[in-house]
Amino acid sequence: MTPEDQVSEKTRAHLRSVRQILLRLHKTLLDFERLAYEREHGKISNSYEFLNLAMHNPWFSWLRHLSELIVEMDELLDAREPVSENTAVALIEQSRLLLIPSESGSEFQRKYFTSVQQSPEVVMAHSEFAKLLGPARLSKEIH
Repeated sequence: MTPEDQVSEKTRAHLRSVRQILLRLHKTLLDFERLAYEREHGKISNSYEFLNLAMHNPWFSWLRHLSELIVEMDELLDAREPVSENTAVALIEQSRLLLIPSESGSEFQRKYFTSVQQSPEVVMAHSEFAKLLGPARLSKEIH
């Protein structure tokens, strides 16, 4: 890989910023889903039980797409080998496409749509993400 093909510092910094916002959004979504889960199944007794549910229970499975994307960003940012600009830009674009709330999109997008509809905290976190990546990405279905 030629130096011209390697990820620029500007893109690397942008990816770090996107990752930080995604981490906050992920926590907000986990908190939202935890409350919904507890309303239906009773209180989660401790952090270990919650972690186990988040990792293995189908209720939380839709959030794994976001978890995996954050892990991919971590791996790219921590890579010892040179990383291409295209790979970094593709991860940013992947996050943009994933976080389009839609009643008729993927499972993630449908559940994300519901979260945006029901949680002011999710709306605020999504707004922060949209500001970083440009014009508001909230779908017309939300308005």
